[in-house]
Amino acid sequence: MINLSINKKVLIFGFIFTFFSSFGQSFFLGLFNPSIRGELDITHGQFGTIYAAATICSSVVLIWFGKKIDEFKLFNYSLIVIIILFSSSFLFSLINNIYFLMIAIFLMRFSGQGLMSHTSSTTISRYFNKRRGRALSGIWFGLSSAEFILPILIVFLLSIFSWRTIWQFISIIILITLPLVIFYTIKTITINSRETSNLNESKKRFKNIKSWKRSEVLRDFKFYIISLNMLAMPWIATGVFIYQSFIADSKLWDIYIIPKSFMVYSVISILTLISSGFLVDKFSSRKLIPFMNVPLLIGMLILYFFDFSYSAYFFFGLVGISNGLANVLGSSTWAEIYGVRYLGSIKALTTALMVFSTAFGTAIFGLLIDQGFTIEYIALVSVIYISLSLLALLIIKSSIEPIIYSKKT
Repeated sequence: MINLSINKKVLIFGFIFTFFSSFGQSFFLGLFNPSIRGELDITHGQFGTIYAAATICSSVVLIWFGKKIDEFKLFNYSLIVIIILFSSSFLFSLINNIYFLMIAIFLMRFSGQGLMSHTSSTTISRYFNKRRGRALSGIWFGLSSAEFILPILIVFLLSIFSWRTIWQFISIIILITLPLVIFYTIKTITINSRETSNLNESKKRFKNIKSWKRSEVLRDFKFYIISLNMLAMPWIATGVFIYQSFIADSKLWDIYIIPKSFMVYSVISILTLISSGFLVDKFSSRKLIPFMNVPLLIGMLILYFFDFSYSAYFFFGLVGISNGLANVLGSSTWAEIYGVRYLGSIKALTTALMVFSTAFGTAIFGLLIDQGFTIEYIALVSVIYISLSLLALLIIKSSIEPIIYSKKT
């Protein structure tokens, strides 16, 4: 077996966990939306309401269970997460009514989008300091890879196998692969483990920045304004991903335009991830946050004004830029401002808010679609939200700084 450094093993762990989080992500679940709605005979709005309710429930549970990463040994915590993801994937293949659908979506959102991404991003943000930006961009490459590979693969597999068979196959892959991954990569990692190079310098940096408890963070007004900006990408992108078939039908796009656009989205996300990691390490997350949602804003304007099929590539490409930035900034910002000792507890909260926002996006999109509103109207609502949250962020930008303890001499 190849003898890798601890740093590389932690990065491999983060990459693979982030890749496997895709099974609970909206872009992936949305691929099965038409099949499930057709089999259960439900509308877009009904599916969206069920999806939103299940996602909200998962976000509530995540606030409690997510903070346990600060208390459990990482290996044991990760093993529990794997068991939940495996069980959720297998149960998803057994959906036969709307009640089972809600339970299955709850479990997939909780284990996939919630716990898998929470575990990987919290571990990387805590373990790395000097190279945190590059490390985070590396692991989020896992999700971008999944977004590049899986949509076109699943569309192809659905032409051969039933959606239930595909989910059973997914559960087998999880059961075989992930236990081996954590045994090889993070068996010895603890809450106090740090990147091996410049260890003394890293520990000094962590010690000098105040570590906020979650209760303190909740009393900080900056947290809410930053969160409004962080949540724009999740709720808007989720609505787009879940109702991708509706968008394609509304714009009269070919059935393969969306899967092909996802490939553009993934490539752009990857390129942005690579560059944003270096930018975070050079300039800090705090200085980059105002730029995060600008491409998303432009993308929604394109969705509003244009119908031609190639506009899908421009739209998804711009969303990919914001996604690449958001994936890195969504983890590194909280570590920069609030420290790392209680990062698991804080990240559990922010991940839960992110999951909740995806429920909000799904519900809003679904209800508006059922009420007869066009995708152009929905895009306009998104533009207004992005603009107002960005304005609020620019007003408080100068106050977004960590509390640094002065060094005693």
